[in-house]
This record gives sequence, structure tokens and C-alpha cells, in this order.
Amino acid sequence: MHPGDLRCSPGMSRWNTSASSRLEPSMTSIAIIGAGAGLGAAVARRFGTEGFTVGLISRHQGHLDALAGELANDGIQAKGFTADVRDPSSIAKALEQVSETLGPIEVLQYSPLPQKDFMRPVLETTPADLVGPIEFSIYGPVAAVHQVLPGMRSLGENRGTILFVNGGSAVTPGRNVTGTSVAFAGQAAYARLLNEVLGEEGIQVSQLIIGGQIIAGDAEKDPDVLAGHLWDLHTKRDRFRHQVSAD
Repeated sequence: MHPGDLRCSPGMSRWNTSASSRLEPSMTSIAIIGAGAGLGAAVARRFGTEGFTVGLISRHQGHLDALAGELANDGIQAKGFTADVRDPSSIAKALEQVSETLGPIEVLQYSPLPQKDFMRPVLETTPADLVGPIEFSIYGPVAAVHQVLPGMRSLGENRGTILFVNGGSAVTPGRNVTGTSVAFAGQAAYARLLNEVLGEEGIQVSQLIIGGQIIAGDAEKDPDVLAGHLWDLHTKRDRFRHQVSAD
């Protein structure tokens, strides 16, 4: 697919490109925090084929560059930016770079993969054990939302969207995954409050809950299927939460 063939949503214009590698934004972008080779790549392709430029955010520039290269082969304009979601200032900086380089952020997706050491049995979890999960799942999203809101508001009503992606412990806590159970519940509460308040401004806030692991080829939990749900949450703007599988 050539970039000139990309479809664009109403109100968007296409990208201008030149012989140089510099990207000249003339449309809006999606910023994916926690972009990886699975769901992040699938979402990048889904939104990219609809005319969005794609900001890929994670901790490792090499992985981001490789993914951006793969997307370029599909005719999608994408660029990687490094950030540590436990450092609010680095998130703000990365999102600022996305908007400066790729155009205003119309869609923010917050979907980083939690660290394994966040998942400890409840009676083994100390106050110190909860610091990381809370920084990861609450401080990070709050910093991201504050960074993107002014730009979303400038786009006008019924344009901006904030998408949260969580595991099943966000709605059903698990005794052996205490950190994510506590922190995801807090993130879900924050997302619900945003949905109520920002909905009054025409900004959609939604949450996708994925029970269990993402499984390539699965009828429910294949990355492309999940990316389709996220696209629907953005375009249909008719619900706060969509849950896939309860396990």
C-alpha cells in the first residue's frame, strides 16, 4: 500500500512526504504507550490503514525502530519514542515529541505490559511491592492524559479518544496477582471518571479488558481482533468498557 492510498477519517488530511526522511505532519496521530510486536503492532496497522500516523512508545528504541520499519513496509507512517511509564516526565516528553513530529494526538492508547514482579500473592505483598504497580498503572496514565488533553480539545467535539487496555484483574481481582489487581482497579476507576467528565466535552474514554493471554490466531484474542475492538471503541463511541473473555 502506498501512503497516498491511505483512507482518512472525516476532518483529517493526508501526510505530506518528501525525498528526505523528515516527516511533515498534516493530520492527526495515535500514540500507543506500550507498543510491541503483538497488540501494539496490530493497533498501529488498524489505525494506520485508516489514515492515522502512529507514535510508538516503549522503553527500547531498537524495538521501536524495527516495528516502525515493518509498518513503513505496509505504507504506514510511524516513529518510535522512548519513555519509562513509571517516570511521568518521560511520558510527557515522549507524547510532546509525538505531537510535534507526527501531528496532534487524536487517540491515546495506554497498554504497557506489567512487570512480572508486580504479581505476588496477597499475603506476600508489602507496601513497597505496590509502589511499582501504582506508578505504572495510575501515575503513568494520569501524566499521559494531562499531556494530551489540550491537543484533543483543540480538535473539536467527537474527535479525541483515550483507550485503556487491561487484563482481567482490573475487574476481577486475583489473590496471586495482587499488584496488578490493586493498581488496575485504580486505573479502571480513573478511566471511568474520565469517561464521565470528558464525555461532556465530546472526548471518548474507553477500556478494553482482555481476560488471560493474547493469543495469535484465536477467534477472540488474536491481536487483529482486539485491534478491531479498539477501533470500534474510537469510532462508535457508545460504551465505556468492552470485555473479551472472562478467564
